Amino acid sequence: MRRRPRPGVVLALCLALLCTATACTSGGEEPTTLRVLASPELKDMGPLLDELRRDTGVDLEMEYESTADVGNGLTPGAYHHDLAWLSSDRYFQLRLKEAGTGAAKPLGTPTMFSPVVVGVKPATARALRAKARAGQVSWADIADAAAAGTVRFGMADPKRTNSGLSALVGVATAAAGTGSALRAEDISCDRLRGFRTGQRITAESDAELRETYLAHQDRLDALITYESELLALNAGDRLREKLEIIYPKDGMVLSDHPLLLLDPAKRDAYDKVVGWLKSASTQKKIMERTLRRPLGAEVRRDPRLRADVGNALYFPDRLAVVDQLVEQYGDPRPSAPNHVIFLLDFSTSMRGARAASLRAAFAGLSGADTSAAGKFVRFYRGEEITVIRFGGRVLAERDVTVGGPRDLESVGSFVAADDFDASTAVWSALDHAYRKASGIARDHPGQHVSVVLMTDGESNSGIGLGEFERRHSARADTVRSIPTFPLRFGEADPAELTRVARITGGRVVDAGTRSLSDAFKEIRGC
Repeated sequence: MRRRPRPGVVLALCLALLCTATACTSGGEEPTTLRVLASPELKDMGPLLDELRRDTGVDLEMEYESTADVGNGLTPGAYHHDLAWLSSDRYFQLRLKEAGTGAAKPLGTPTMFSPVVVGVKPATARALRAKARAGQVSWADIADAAAAGTVRFGMADPKRTNSGLSALVGVATAAAGTGSALRAEDISCDRLRGFRTGQRITAESDAELRETYLAHQDRLDALITYESELLALNAGDRLREKLEIIYPKDGMVLSDHPLLLLDPAKRDAYDKVVGWLKSASTQKKIMERTLRRPLGAEVRRDPRLRADVGNALYFPDRLAVVDQLVEQYGDPRPSAPNHVIFLLDFSTSMRGARAASLRAAFAGLSGADTSAAGKFVRFYRGEEITVIRFGGRVLAERDVTVGGPRDLESVGSFVAADDFDASTAVWSALDHAYRKASGIARDHPGQHVSVVLMTDGESNSGIGLGEFERRHSARADTVRSIPTFPLRFGEADPAELTRVARITGGRVVDAGTRSLSDAFKEIRGC
């Protein structure tokens, strides 16, 4: 005889069938699907999104794009998604401000944190700390080591990734040394070239950067990326040497991974997602699975995430400044090294204290200057230098391509010479420098060439300024565009130096009110 099922079993079966038919959720509501434009770094959130759907009934349909493409998809008033989930929305907010369309600013909520930091091999970390003041490594220390060729690093493309852009903003802000957000005038000063010479690999995403680093790790010393990426690498078994994380003491850019509401009609579903993401239990899971930092103090941090990130650097507050920074320094391909022609007055008035100041200035540019500003403007590996000593004529000339300490010692010994001359032929010497520059422009088209003219007195020999102008105006366009930066020292005629700077497109730096070393640093930096 068949037994009849108990009433409770029948009820349970009916409820199960009803839930299946109506796709019930824990809240008993219809499921909601939200289309999300997302940064590719957030792919590691995939497993948690399944839990989000189960717990809230909200399904996030993720569409991953690079930072650049995400920006293109966030045109104010023409959104094609319900939400955007970005590594950072700072650039988007600048675009929104610049558009001036009156479009409402999307509601945004931070979901987790990860600073852009530097992972270095143990031996490199020890060397950096040994040279750093109080053992606290700064962006300036990393730039100094990169310029010297002792730190070779990987960094993602600033035009395509938030981590690359954040790193570029961080190091440029530190180089400016103002303690505030970058300005256009800070970027016009070329203080990043030495830092960029250390870059050996790049990529269009952080995942690609990670794989490229792993493939070339034997010839690299460091990796600049998110803290979470470095911790994940160290937790795996593909590194031959674990990377020690350095949090630059002069600050870094912190990514807060905001979730933005693009369609206000989806506010209820958005609030459910935000509430779930910000809950302590979810924050703990995010930390455990992605190694990003939780929002609040209620979640006990993983020991690997207890390091103090220090001060967050200001992000520029003008879109034009960020665009200028990326335009000038965002190309990850190595650029041709500069060629600088130093034209140094060795007339007898330079003998003694003035010559000592000149030698100290060159020692500083060769790495002896341990100030932050000095580390950003030092001679860098691959840079080409011509040093010309002159009096009433050209006394000596030396060409050096910086490859290591011996090359810098060669520059120092050349400047240390004691063959001063009784007269000063400033304009004949400058004409000689432009003949030299003509050959460089001919043999290396496209290379950036500049002339630095240091003199402490008026020209009393050789051709006059008028004759120099006549000869200069007859030169090829590529040569006339080479700037001269006169450095006024002692009794040099300021009117004549200003005139030659205007003719050539350079500018005068006056060393009369400060040290010669500071004047040379200003010329190097701008």
